Amino acid sequence: MRLRKVKDADLKLKENKKYFIENPADYKGKWKNIFNNDNPIHIEIGCGKGKFILELAKENPNINYIAIEKYDSVLLRVSEKLNDLEYDNLKITILDASLIKNYFGEKEIERIYLNFSDPWPKSHHAKRRLTSKLFLAQYKYILKDNGEIHQKTDNRGLFEYSIESFSEAGFKLSNVSLNLHKDLEKYPFNITTEFEEKWKEKGPIYRLEARK
Repeated sequence: MRLRKVKDADLKLKENKKYFIENPADYKGKWKNIFNNDNPIHIEIGCGKGKFILELAKENPNINYIAIEKYDSVLLRVSEKLNDLEYDNLKITILDASLIKNYFGEKEIERIYLNFSDPWPKSHHAKRRLTSKLFLAQYKYILKDNGEIHQKTDNRGLFEYSIESFSEAGFKLSNVSLNLHKDLEKYPFNITTEFEEKWKEKGPIYRLEARK
């Protein structure tokens, strides 16, 4: 999908001083100071327009959330939604997940969400997948002991690849679903993304949890 560049998106994000973290590397190992509490921290890598993370933050005020995006034009849409909302447990920031170890300290994060990440289907692009061994090594560093990764995708190839990658990296898999929206009795608190709402009637959504 082509990304539409929004003029001055970076400047507009900086105006949102309540939610936008301009220099995330400054808070490595100190994110609890941003929230002024010791509550668990969950992050979503690739938050899109923000439906998922906004609903999570609303439903779970005792958990701190950080929404991560690589592109400022995408994150701006989340920022615009936040202008009319009041959250004490949500921050948004721009960073490249391939360098995530530079932004979070060892065992600082309790859960990571990977929702409908780019599948990078060509084999020579495998290292770019968010569940490649290069990424998983960094996730293991920032995740607490028994920390979790929750993944949803509509791409069967990426799902099978992820299962193999998680297993090879020593993660324990659970709650694996080959058709999430036919298994919703097992996941009564499933929160959908914008993409998921559009896709759920067209094909299966795959889901898993991987524990460090």
